[in-house]
Amino acid sequence: MQRSMQTIDLVYFDAGGGHRAAAQALRGVIAAQRRPWNVRLVQLMHVLDPTDAFRRVSGMAPEDVYNRQLARGWTFGVGSELRVLQAMIRIGHPALVRSLRAHWAVTRPDLVVSLVPNFNRAMHEALRAARPGVPFVTVMTDFADVPPHFWIEPGQDQHLACGTARAVQQALEAGYAADRVHATSGMILRREFYQPDPFDRDAARRALGLDPRRPTGVVMFGGHGSAQMVRVAQTLDDVQLLCLCGHNDALLDTLRTMRRSAPLAAVGFTGEVPRLLRTADFFIGKPGPGSLSEALHCGLPVVTFRNTWTMPQERYNARWVQENDVGRVVASTRALAPAVHGLLGELDAVRARVARTSNRAVFEVVDLLAALLQEDVPRVAAPGRRLRALAA
Repeated sequence: MQRSMQTIDLVYFDAGGGHRAAAQALRGVIAAQRRPWNVRLVQLMHVLDPTDAFRRVSGMAPEDVYNRQLARGWTFGVGSELRVLQAMIRIGHPALVRSLRAHWAVTRPDLVVSLVPNFNRAMHEALRAARPGVPFVTVMTDFADVPPHFWIEPGQDQHLACGTARAVQQALEAGYAADRVHATSGMILRREFYQPDPFDRDAARRALGLDPRRPTGVVMFGGHGSAQMVRVAQTLDDVQLLCLCGHNDALLDTLRTMRRSAPLAAVGFTGEVPRLLRTADFFIGKPGPGSLSEALHCGLPVVTFRNTWTMPQERYNARWVQENDVGRVVASTRALAPAVHGLLGELDAVRARVARTSNRAVFEVVDLLAALLQEDVPRVAAPGRRLRALAA
């Protein structure tokens, strides 16, 4: 007989903001739907380093190194660093499994959901040893995998939730059984993106010091901002911009004091991202899965970048934009002005293509978790069916 209160662990870490945001989004929908579950957010690094030894030795958490790189735009060597990290994880695999096994033997979850890459083999093996029969599902928060050993671990019988047709194809090619691969219609977004929020866009622009009659681009490079936003603002001197700087206070100060021909509003960390996105006409930013998905869900065509500085896990995202014809991809800020002005020339047509996307991923994943707990798991959708929509 099913217990009245089952426990779900949502595993995340703080490298970037998307993993925590996805965990919080799932928890929010589960609470809103009043599912009879006990939901725990599990910070993976707290399990693997419970004494905080890394911080005491280095003066910062492991994720802080990555986040500082993002804020400064130092992403050129991230691919090489990723392979070094993965090698260290393989070397430390037995110790990782022991730590995770001990954790789950004590905490006894009924379902574990991973929202992080790289550690899923260790987590799955540890859970299987500590809690045989308890489902483990990896929810990809990237558009596609970066094999090997990133999101999709060959030879595993865990479940995978994939937000694009490409990710589904990769999972099947890696040998996953079809009933272990679950297609969703995009990336996970917070519940706030789906709540009705009627507002006066002209008034919202005036409140920000912007001209309601001018086309407006919203510039966003993740929760920690990026120095590249300064170059974007300088290059698009004649385009009205709304810059979301996240936690980057130095960037916020620089943009607020910048002298330009067109108006510019700069905003720090805020919980009003859905409303601010809807204040704009189009999006400019790095091809992060969260930023792109939020912009598209709010109806904004996107202008993004792909070059040697683009992180490996984000390169396919730019290709996805091109394949679905929902914006422009440029190699550098030197190509940005022609791309933006070209987009503005056909904004209505691109908006219509964006409007055809539909992302319900956060609700689809919650339904999947319910099915896993009831051992009534749906089979994978045919690759390509309903999967072009990222609506994230």
